[in-house]
Amino acid sequence: MCGIVGYVGKRNALPVVMDGLRALEYRGYDSVGVALWDGAKIKFEKTIGRVASLEEKIARKPWEGKSAIAHTRWATHGKPSDRNAHPHFDCTKSIFLVHNGIVENFSELREALLREGHNFNSDTDTEILAHLIERPFLAAQKKILLEDAVLEGLRHVNGTFGLAVMSKNDPEKIVVARRGSPIILGIGIGEYIVASDASAVVNITKNVVYLHDNEAAALMPSGVQIFNLPDGKASLSKKILKKQIDTIDWDIAQAQKGGFKHFMQKEIFEGPSALENVLRGRLLDLPSALSGGGGGGIKLGGIAQIKEKLLSAKRLLILACGTSYYAGLIGKYYFEEFAKIPTACEYASEFRYANPAIDSETAVILISQSGETADTLEAMREAKRKSALTLGIVNVVGSTIARESDAGVYNHAGPEIGVASTKAFISQLGALAMLALFLGKEKNTVSPALSEKIVKELKGLPNKMKRVLGKDEEIRKLAEKYLKHKNFLYLGRKYQYPVALEGALKLKEISYRHAEGYASGEMKHGPIALIDENFPTVALAVKDPIYEKTISNIQEIKARNGKVLAVATDGDEKIGKLADDVIFIPQTLEILNPILSVIPLQLFAYHTADLLGLDVDKPRNLAKSVTVE
Repeated sequence: MCGIVGYVGKRNALPVVMDGLRALEYRGYDSVGVALWDGAKIKFEKTIGRVASLEEKIARKPWEGKSAIAHTRWATHGKPSDRNAHPHFDCTKSIFLVHNGIVENFSELREALLREGHNFNSDTDTEILAHLIERPFLAAQKKILLEDAVLEGLRHVNGTFGLAVMSKNDPEKIVVARRGSPIILGIGIGEYIVASDASAVVNITKNVVYLHDNEAAALMPSGVQIFNLPDGKASLSKKILKKQIDTIDWDIAQAQKGGFKHFMQKEIFEGPSALENVLRGRLLDLPSALSGGGGGGIKLGGIAQIKEKLLSAKRLLILACGTSYYAGLIGKYYFEEFAKIPTACEYASEFRYANPAIDSETAVILISQSGETADTLEAMREAKRKSALTLGIVNVVGSTIARESDAGVYNHAGPEIGVASTKAFISQLGALAMLALFLGKEKNTVSPALSEKIVKELKGLPNKMKRVLGKDEEIRKLAEKYLKHKNFLYLGRKYQYPVALEGALKLKEISYRHAEGYASGEMKHGPIALIDENFPTVALAVKDPIYEKTISNIQEIKARNGKVLAVATDGDEKIGKLADDVIFIPQTLEILNPILSVIPLQLFAYHTADLLGLDVDKPRNLAKSVTVE
């Protein structure tokens, strides 16, 4: 959450960081600000609102300088306002910093600093950091380096941070540090850029260094020095680190709208390519699989080194949040049906607080688009403390979960900018299906014939997805028809139940309509009391082994004058006589139906929000990557 960008180099830094802010705005858009060293002093501007508001404020200011930091905010401590916007500064306006994360001992530190005579200009926890970094400069008898002042200040802090700091006392330098909130260093030729997300970096360079937790760096025109944050409260000695330079495998065009009105719309239409990308190189022709090429026609190089330990696991536990959690619920069905392994799926945000009963015979699967989701990351660390095997299913190469898990599978879905996740969900289902099929073949719980059938259907699924996307205008007209309704019930059974949850979430996230996802069989246990002519139901009624039970639920709704919008399988004549409206999808295997049936729900939510004139890509109160608990 929130977006950080900073630049040191040969260009005018202001346009660079402003471009970075625009790329990062999806991570937070309550307020925005920038600070720039112009060779004589640090100039700054900040405002409530979005990047466009800041652009208006600085449009007539002829700022030029070779270093700058900037920030777009998602509020935690302190309401969105000009005074609470970043960058924050100390009493003498010599230290300026931007920060993602939460200072947990904020209250105690603030009281101590007030007793020392520090004055505060905001309600945020971030401002504490500026005053803590100021203290070493005030106490020093001689000139000190900015990085040393940052290290001294941070040793008092409990909590999480990704931060970038400038100082007029050491001006041609930006110091960054990370603990629990992502920081990426872009390594150019005579220029360096820091950001909380790669989307702000790729326009300058594709060569990056990922800071790990408890690491810091000093960016100077002459180069970058990376070092550890010292252990313990007393030590300030820092160890210089050598870090691997990685390459970002996508370009700026992939993070742009490409002719679509919104990122979310573009990313829904990228669903087929997202599935193709997660499958690419991992689906084998069955003869290859039978000759040792991989379990079930699947080759997963990312889990090769832990395969035996994974196969010996007595239990699987899937941990995730939000949309990734709903993908995990579908994954539970996959693993129990094909690998015959008892599997549970839990919210990562609740996992740590329940004293979970897991051990070395448990394999824990962590699902996170960003690989930085704070709750999921901490759940993984708790699982590792209890000796469980950990596997990450993540989209971002170099992310913390990818690095710290024992093994895993990358989605390779490309950047997802829209706050409401769409193509990442599709790719997560692809990864989970392959992993379950792989385990099933290795455990001899899936026959070669069924393996071949599933692999073949997976390969053809992107084309079927494109057929569903071809109904875009039809779905927009349905969204317009139902636009007056402010409450919806989404129903599904078995594989379609998590899809109902996901469809309801999408509508809530971006259109602010109230929507409840329910297991169809639970409708009679309460929710049916809500049904009348003003409370429509979105029913997932695809042709599967429990189709007739879903039809019974629809009949119960119609008997109470409820309107029904159904998602059904091509050729189903019965559903047209029951439902008020039907969106048809192609026939596929039961286990793969969610990949097709979720698309109409994504489009329905998108068009509802767009028809209401809402900001689809930046829904209120939300940000893309939740990196605070």
